[in-house]
Amino acid sequence: MASITLHLSTYFFLFLTLSATDQHRQTTFIVRVQHDAKPSVFPTHTHWYHSTLASVSDSQILLSSRIIHTYHTVFHGFSAKLSALEASKLESVSSVLSVIPEQVRHLHTTRSPEFLGLKTSDSAGLLKESDFGSDLVIGVLDTGIWPERQSFNDRGLGPVPVKWKGTCVGFPCNRKLIGAKYFSAGYEATNGKMNETLEHRSPRDSDGHGTHTASIAAGRYVFPASTLGYARGVAAGMAPKARLAAYKVCWNAGCFDSDILAAFDSAVSDGVDVISLSVGGVVVPYYLDAIAIGAYGASDHGVFVSASAGNGGPGGLTVTNIAPWVTTVGAGAIDRDFPADVKLGNSKLIPGVSVYGGPALAQHRLYPLIYAGNEGGDGYSASLCLEGSLDPKSVKGKIVLCDRGINSRAQKGEVVKKAGGIGMILANGVFDGEGLVADCHVLPATSVGASSGDEIRKYVMSASKSKSPPKATIIFKGTRINVRPAPVVASFSARGPNPESPEILKPDLIAPGLNILAAWPDKVGPSGLASDNRKTEFNILSGTSMACPHVSGLAALLKAAHPEWSPAAIKSALITTAYTVDNRGETMIDESTGNSSTVMDFGAGHVHPQKAMDPGLVYDISSYDYIDFLCNSNYTTKNIQVITRKHADCSRAKKAGHSGNLNVPSMTAVFQQYGKQKMSTHFIRSVRNVGVADSVYRVSIRPPRGMNVTVEPMKLAFRRVGQKLNFLVRVKVAAVKLSPGSSMTKSGSIEWSDGKHVVTSPVVVTMQEPL
Repeated sequence: MASITLHLSTYFFLFLTLSATDQHRQTTFIVRVQHDAKPSVFPTHTHWYHSTLASVSDSQILLSSRIIHTYHTVFHGFSAKLSALEASKLESVSSVLSVIPEQVRHLHTTRSPEFLGLKTSDSAGLLKESDFGSDLVIGVLDTGIWPERQSFNDRGLGPVPVKWKGTCVGFPCNRKLIGAKYFSAGYEATNGKMNETLEHRSPRDSDGHGTHTASIAAGRYVFPASTLGYARGVAAGMAPKARLAAYKVCWNAGCFDSDILAAFDSAVSDGVDVISLSVGGVVVPYYLDAIAIGAYGASDHGVFVSASAGNGGPGGLTVTNIAPWVTTVGAGAIDRDFPADVKLGNSKLIPGVSVYGGPALAQHRLYPLIYAGNEGGDGYSASLCLEGSLDPKSVKGKIVLCDRGINSRAQKGEVVKKAGGIGMILANGVFDGEGLVADCHVLPATSVGASSGDEIRKYVMSASKSKSPPKATIIFKGTRINVRPAPVVASFSARGPNPESPEILKPDLIAPGLNILAAWPDKVGPSGLASDNRKTEFNILSGTSMACPHVSGLAALLKAAHPEWSPAAIKSALITTAYTVDNRGETMIDESTGNSSTVMDFGAGHVHPQKAMDPGLVYDISSYDYIDFLCNSNYTTKNIQVITRKHADCSRAKKAGHSGNLNVPSMTAVFQQYGKQKMSTHFIRSVRNVGVADSVYRVSIRPPRGMNVTVEPMKLAFRRVGQKLNFLVRVKVAAVKLSPGSSMTKSGSIEWSDGKHVVTSPVVVTMQEPL
């Protein structure tokens, strides 16, 4: 972080070395201004922004059209099309705090309420205590919404909350869907005018992702619900009576920062209580991250923000949306799957999963089987079953084994079908491991793990050399429930450590994100392929995109039950009550390897809604605590003002200690050995009693193996509800033998308990040997 102040100046130095043509080529930038610096001669900030832009402009032609959005609530400033030279000039204007290059983000693409303990028959618990989230508003920043779906009906709901200021654009609102807007100016500034034959210039969803995530967060009870006959039952969101507002920010070419920030601004101004964002991109310092900036502004207004961790797993350092004021959600599996096994000609049965609802292959006969990568031509393209890579003469009438990668999983099936294949087996690569995702295929198809893919390839190779050519069939077994073990950490779920702030544990927790049933638009087939004309009210998708709205809905329930809780308090309740054991009573496994998972995979653990309702103690955080954190992370006062809109006194903050002293529930230490034999650090924490008066909490310590952890005091006696008490955690470690450039991470926990509540905090220690 020491070099953080160099990033932007280096960026503009590189701009100035570009060719003359490149220097004048315009791209989108987001400009943060000092809001109170507006000269009185300008009647509005917008007039001031136009004048400021004119003062640095290369050309006055269509100057007014170059401002894309203006921001007034979570961010102060504007976005505009600028050349590199203009951006450099603008950065030198005294009232301009930052000029941020736009990123393009991408989507991180009902049994889960029952799995989480939220049943309609509950006579008590979170749903009843929160009145099912009634009168709380969840803003979903995504691909829009299909308003006619039954998941968004308003039967039995009361009037729209009086605080609400939002509107619906393009179709009428009801008492469930109370807001719908779209933000396309940033998208069109980069890509030109949208093709309205392919996507809607309105909040209407032409993709499906936004409809799906919105119904996970707050869909109404709908029966019967299923996808192509799979997952039959009642569909419901986490907060069935919460109100929804859809903010469409994602388009065919992606989700553009300038539009996302405009949606944050609008959502907070409209009056949302929760923002759900299943979108992510490259990790950059927080002052260059539009999502981090928008989320801070929302949190500062009392709005809880949850975001998907990303689908870059199972590799480490893949987690995104890592700002500490965001609740970052990874994905786990629930106790339901859709088995579709491969039976080989040698009688071996290979496990797989699929959601295929068409005519099945005959189970009593076997079909010719080929591996696409063996079939001549460009073996690499063919192995991946890319468009046009398969020879119909080789494929017709056969089951084709395809490798995962490059094109979508469902698209591979379409390629096989076009070439005359009758079925597909989709094999994970080594990086994907053994994690399986069920897809709505357009032909009989199933997905198998990496080791199973290797086994099938070996069978094809050996059988091809024998007198019995390779054969197989796929056996579809429908829906299976009460699966063990569950939950597991989904293979694709992005992992820590936190690449920007390693002393802040990310992801925060996991929630259901594998094979989740939720609402789906009328004009999009379940495979998402343009050629898929099937219609379904619901669809089954996987991703941290699906995990995030589970937490968004749960946050709305908690806010409804505890309206006085801050976003940090809600996040604390979810983290300190999360669990790490599966339904066998063992540590959750990592789907990609079958081994035990770690805190870098699941954060604090899997969300537990009922316990989060009554956590006993919460770790709260103020806006100024975040400023202290940024100071201790070596951000400049100007960087901090870009994020927080506040002036920072870092001389005071740094006296308070280090960035790990931010009052989050987890405690994460990173030690650089540098030849030292013994090292130590400390964490100062404050907890507030939200349980009962006259309660005494005692601490239990489970230190990381081989390390020493102490807590002072070991007893916290609260006289009243709302009282805050502090404690100190010391961590002492001895150097370990590591090769240069390598690291080792171990974890433990501390637990505060009064006999009824158990308040758990992960303690994570990473030892690093510098190069």
